[in-house]
Amino acid sequence: MEYQKLIACHECDLLFRKPARARGLVAHCSRCGANLKGIHGAGLPFDWICAVTVAALITFFIAQAFPVIELKANGMASEATLFGAVRSLWTGDMRIVAMMVFCSSILFPLIELLAFLYVLVPLRVGRLPPHFNGMLRVVQLVRPWGMVEVFMLGVLITIVKMVSVAQVIPGTGLFAFGSLTLMLGVLTAYDPGGLWDMCDEMKLHRPAGVRWSRASHRGAGPGSTYRGRKKRSTAYVTAKHAGLVACHTCGLVQTRGGEPHQHCSRCESVLHERRPESVTRTSSLLLAAALAYVPANLLPIMHASSLGRSEDDTILGGVAYFWTSGDWPLAVIVFVASVVVPMLKLAILTLQTVAACQDSAWQPLERARLHRLVERVGRWSMLDVFVVALTVTLVHFGSFAVVTAGPGALAFGAVVILTMLASHQFDPRLIWDNIQPRR
Repeated sequence: MEYQKLIACHECDLLFRKPARARGLVAHCSRCGANLKGIHGAGLPFDWICAVTVAALITFFIAQAFPVIELKANGMASEATLFGAVRSLWTGDMRIVAMMVFCSSILFPLIELLAFLYVLVPLRVGRLPPHFNGMLRVVQLVRPWGMVEVFMLGVLITIVKMVSVAQVIPGTGLFAFGSLTLMLGVLTAYDPGGLWDMCDEMKLHRPAGVRWSRASHRGAGPGSTYRGRKKRSTAYVTAKHAGLVACHTCGLVQTRGGEPHQHCSRCESVLHERRPESVTRTSSLLLAAALAYVPANLLPIMHASSLGRSEDDTILGGVAYFWTSGDWPLAVIVFVASVVVPMLKLAILTLQTVAACQDSAWQPLERARLHRLVERVGRWSMLDVFVVALTVTLVHFGSFAVVTAGPGALAFGAVVILTMLASHQFDPRLIWDNIQPRR
């Protein structure tokens, strides 16, 4: 069918003709500016991704096995590993926070690497692995929740914070986490949706290494652009107006059926024109996040006791500490990540839900950019939670000094998770439903 040669923008639903191969180029939607997903050969070469995935998995185990930081003070020493930080939170009656740290920095990155490697290695040797659909869906599901890069920034902030009270010795795990952060950044930039086309090629017994001429890119379709080069178009049509629906998992465009729970013919995911009850779910999660934001800033995020003296530390108190001690760049980073970003997410998501409820056509391009901004910066609010986890693990010198997590850490972690869920539940195609596509 001709419609199977189309691709729909996952943010504005605009249809394009699907190019045969992207040959390392990145396609952008000409209406909303989003990257078009599911194009075979887009981004880095396939061999590079395979090599980086293997290296990242090896580095991941090294980072988990060795200490990240070692602290020495008054003849006593303590060291922190990532799993040790989770164990300290668990034994300190902060089990929900421990699960947040464990899932975001250990479990989800490991699942992504293992599932990705399970898919890539057989494809590299020309075979289709069993359960290909499910494994690739797992990669796409857990990818937004891996926060190794946020943990790495939390480590650096913890080092600066501890330098004034003890001798800080970087461990092998610190350098491993630094390398892992760079590798995961490379993997995150790779769109796994293009592997579905590779799977289709193998099913049809077509060679995956066919060389395509440049003429094959000239039919990329209406409005598509490669690195800023616009292609000629005849008319702009959305999938909804054409009676089609695009799978949000593999990107396959197919006819819209009459059954309420239609499944994708390629990856078997449930199809929907628009995410069901998107505005209602987003509003509910947003309200819960706003309610949790108040105690997150008022309640202490850490409780420190030293030589009979006790002190509670809030988020704003930590910002003030860095500012008065002369570390104003870290004060700005913590303030932006822990105060500005959560408020920005709450404000933008509120704007999106109100505009969607009113079917507003006001500034769709700017609202689409704001939505992408929320999805990109949302995870960085976990910075304070990671700093708390590392500090609790390091500062544990018996009766001399002990740091425990406070209830503010739980409330703040809840704000981060709820706002990320709200952002994922909001369907950005609602922004463009009342906008008539131009020629």
